Amino acid sequence: MLLFLIRSLVDRNILFACFYNTDYFYLQLGNNGSDFTEEELDTHTISAWKEGKSYLNRQIDGHVRALPRHLIHAGPYDNLKEVALRILQNEVATVPIIHSSSEDGSFPQLLHLASLSGILKCICRYFRHCSGTLPMLQLPIGAIPVGSWVPSIGEPSGRPLAMLRPSASLSSALNLLIQAQVSSIPIVDENDSLIDIYCRSDITALAKDKIYTHINLNEMTINQALQLGQDVYSSYDLRSQRCQMCLRSDTLHKVMERLANPGVRRLVIVEAGSKRVEGIVTLSDIFRFLLG
Repeated sequence: MLLFLIRSLVDRNILFACFYNTDYFYLQLGNNGSDFTEEELDTHTISAWKEGKSYLNRQIDGHVRALPRHLIHAGPYDNLKEVALRILQNEVATVPIIHSSSEDGSFPQLLHLASLSGILKCICRYFRHCSGTLPMLQLPIGAIPVGSWVPSIGEPSGRPLAMLRPSASLSSALNLLIQAQVSSIPIVDENDSLIDIYCRSDITALAKDKIYTHINLNEMTINQALQLGQDVYSSYDLRSQRCQMCLRSDTLHKVMERLANPGVRRLVIVEAGSKRVEGIVTLSDIFRFLLG
């Protein structure tokens, strides 16, 4: 059942976003609030969840967008560019690498799960001792059109940077995640210095101990919501990974090496000393830039 799966993801610290479109979960929480009961989750099937995702996509796009029903996968002889494009185009976290020794494709074997961070690690390993042969890798991250930036800093890639104060409501954070179509929002103080970051995966904290049944999204602040997840992140030593930072003077190669580390999905670009947020760059941003 879906409730059991959600709790398992929380207990094992597996990102909820890797398996479901979290926009639909946010929409359900926003519409139902504390009425989003255990019984509803317990009877909600994966098939129904996918139908909800399809409906939400139509609402956002204004037209029917067919939901792929086939398994997105790759073969052991596909090149890394093809696999990376498959991940980006289908908006999935991983792609299974499947091989079958028979001509008809029967009895397929799972060889590997490919991810953007894994592919980036291969790229970084290749250029580790010869990065100077590709001048682009030595450019500062602030001098190339990648990531999201505050106005007048860096070269924008077309997506504005969304930030919120810790006193903002949880509902405003969830709405911004959906409307801006981003995976995280930097949480800053009155000087725009980085305090924390609110991610789509933080929604799993609301499933812990049925927290969603006794909160009001409009009354709970982002700071309170993040405190709910402290036990989850401290248990798995992931709190240090939440606010990975870099400087806009850091080279593209250095940023790529940081993002190739397991569990690091984004880097918040800050001003040295003040930690004033200047931008954010994600794994997807890097690959969209590299692939043109």
